[in-house]
Amino acid sequence: MTDLAALGWTDEWALAFEPFAGGALVPGRVALEHNHVYRVITAEGERLAEAAGRVKHRAAGRRELPVVGDWVGVGHGDSGARVQIRAVLPRRTSFSRKAAGRGTEEQVVAANIDVVFLVFGLDGPANPNRIDRYLAVARTSGATPVVVLNKADLSASVDAEVAVAAAAAGRAPVLAVSTKGGPGVAPLESHLAFGRTAALIGPSGAGKSSLINALVGRDVLATGDVRDWDARGRHTSVHRQLVVRPAGGVFIDTPGMRELALWETDAVSDSFEDLQSLASGCRFRDCRHEKEPGCAVKAAVEAGDVDAARVQSYVKLLTEQDLIERKRDERALLDQKRQQGRAGAKALRDFHRDRDRHDS
Repeated sequence: MTDLAALGWTDEWALAFEPFAGGALVPGRVALEHNHVYRVITAEGERLAEAAGRVKHRAAGRRELPVVGDWVGVGHGDSGARVQIRAVLPRRTSFSRKAAGRGTEEQVVAANIDVVFLVFGLDGPANPNRIDRYLAVARTSGATPVVVLNKADLSASVDAEVAVAAAAAGRAPVLAVSTKGGPGVAPLESHLAFGRTAALIGPSGAGKSSLINALVGRDVLATGDVRDWDARGRHTSVHRQLVVRPAGGVFIDTPGMRELALWETDAVSDSFEDLQSLASGCRFRDCRHEKEPGCAVKAAVEAGDVDAARVQSYVKLLTEQDLIERKRDERALLDQKRQQGRAGAKALRDFHRDRDRHDS
């Protein structure tokens, strides 16, 4: 038997599940997804599952299909037999990005998370631009973001690296940790508790799986070394998966990301509140903080009140956010035209069918 409360099941989730209760479905949490086959943890144990045709048909896109961390309703089945996911409960939080490639589609990385650990390795200097990007996405997830600087044992200037990261992190805490020496992983403990879900997200080679192994107390996930010749990590984790911690808490491990594109259109404003406040003093409402006259942000940089590199990161993310928003609007308009076209074609078919019936 599995205690669903240890996975994060609460009275609120039980209330949300009531329409599906009554014997036909049982609740479970998605622990792994691979090629549209899911591993779901229920009170009776783990079950292999697939999304029912009705769930697929009702999904407006891949974002509405089950992902790791989702609470779902599955049908009963014999032990060892594959069951169907017939319901997906509304998500409380989710970490999303634009799906990799040229398309415009949301990819939900993890669902129903309480805290998102943004993990970066100190086997190289802290990269404030990368931290800005991950935080911009994390702050729209609904979860609490925490910046984790892993591999602190490899850095000769941990305090300086923490200061660099803290300048980019704003209100988000910055924690330096290591799985191979001081300071250890104890700084993460305060963010973990019974039934609380933490997602670990970051670039390849940052050591996310090693952190989970250290916090769980045993090797539950495969780990790999960083390549010496270019200091880049391998994708040791190839699937998102949920791991239960005996001491309390749930982890969602994710593959390293080589591309983290924005999805939410308000992601940048949430991460750069200080610069947004400055921008309200610009002469032009649509100021891009580049060559426009009367730019309050540029004036602050020239006065030494704002770091120029942070402004460059802000402008770059603003440009990307505007591009994503424009593409999403174009996609929505195209989808609307297609829907109208299908509706028109159906009306024409119905007209000819009714006319033929009348003539006969």
